[in-house]
Amino acid sequence: MGLKLAKFPAVRELSGFDFGAQPSVNEEQIRDLATGRFIAHGESVLFLRPPGVGKTHLAVAVGRGAILSGYTVLFTTAAALVANLAKAHLTGRLEDQLIHYTKPKLLIVDELGYLPLEEDAAHLFFQLVNRRYERGGFLATSNRPVAEWGRVFGDAVVATAILDRMLHHSHVITIRGESYRLREKRRSGLFNSFASLLPSAAAGSQPNPEEAA
Repeated sequence: MGLKLAKFPAVRELSGFDFGAQPSVNEEQIRDLATGRFIAHGESVLFLRPPGVGKTHLAVAVGRGAILSGYTVLFTTAAALVANLAKAHLTGRLEDQLIHYTKPKLLIVDELGYLPLEEDAAHLFFQLVNRRYERGGFLATSNRPVAEWGRVFGDAVVATAILDRMLHHSHVITIRGESYRLREKRRSGLFNSFASLLPSAAAGSQPNPEEAA
């Protein structure tokens, strides 16, 4: 029941994560997070950096581990979260929606920063972070380092207030490595075939793998 209520986008477990391919990820640390101890202490976890390196996989796997340890979990994308908060604000149901996102012991917000937030959305997100501060666990994935979150939230003051709470008790894990998707394409030869069709390749320059993605 807990797994159904969490609304994970797919089944992802730590056994399926290739730690050998991402040496920047400390397996022992991730397995400790999956016990849910950080949730009991009201701490945050941030998985940061490039697309395709396994941030969502780890987020879901940690969330599944937390459920097996007896914690309630809710998974959402940042886009869906702010859209629901904005809609609730317009219809006079913001308090109910904040309670909905505050109630689970662990809230997982995926893809934070892929799209910049409008000013009103950033303020609503702050209200949620403030509600959850030291009351439960918070896990977020982002393709941007925290130094760029001022641009994500469109307001340096709001970003500072959010980071002040999220980083106070936190585990910040920056994943460095090649995208799993690009790696598989490269192994199959599809990436090289695709790259050869790019204008930059025809001009004799090498394409940026991240741009090609």
